[in-house]
Amino acid sequence: MLEIKNLHARIAEDETEILRGIDLTVKAGEVHAIMGPNGSGKSTLSYILAGKDDYEVTEGEILFNGENMLDMEPDERAAAGMFLAFQYPIEIPGVATMEFLKTALNAQRKARGEEALSIPDFMKMVKSKAADLNVTMDMLKRPLNVGFSGGEKKRSEILQMALLEPKLCVLDETDSGLDIDALRIVSEGVNKLRSPERAMVVITHYQRLLDHIVPDVVHVLSKGKIVKTGDKDLALELEKNGYADFVNAA
Repeated sequence: MLEIKNLHARIAEDETEILRGIDLTVKAGEVHAIMGPNGSGKSTLSYILAGKDDYEVTEGEILFNGENMLDMEPDERAAAGMFLAFQYPIEIPGVATMEFLKTALNAQRKARGEEALSIPDFMKMVKSKAADLNVTMDMLKRPLNVGFSGGEKKRSEILQMALLEPKLCVLDETDSGLDIDALRIVSEGVNKLRSPERAMVVITHYQRLLDHIVPDVVHVLSKGKIVKTGDKDLALELEKNGYADFVNAA
């Protein structure tokens, strides 16, 4: 589903190189975790996958279901099935969460040549999925993420993902700012979306998220390169010994 080949990228403004030759293959049905110290390039990779224009790809390619992702605009990537859950979801005053969700969902349906959902059908869908994530109707009426706690913002992100039903889910440090209860609720929401037709890339610093969202493959990213790949036990090794050996190797 996702194939990254020799990806090099830098910050567009000052040409600082961040990614230095990433190779990564993620098949449908798989969950891959990417771990690494601060500044290793984890969030940069997620932004480049989503099409954020602050970064410039200088070498390599990204294929999404065989299509060159780098030729697609961010909205085209989303319509094709790419979803990024932000580490720090943005507050948008004046835009009700419910209206945002309906507009996003119907925009993607239109891009795929599907009919827009009627308001009754949309309400039925959103109420069902919101209940699973403890997202209240009061939250849905409020401006998007405005005044939300960290846990509420992350639950709102996973609700977006549940409604849009993407093929490729990239979760950028979804556990950031969550207490134990919020982490459990968010993780349960993510796990309900696991399927043989969907792939996930989970970016995190900590093993605790991977206790809830158990990955098939774990990668260690350091200084812009993947320096180690293993199974879920690799995350336990990192929790025990830290990143120092991998940073030195990089």
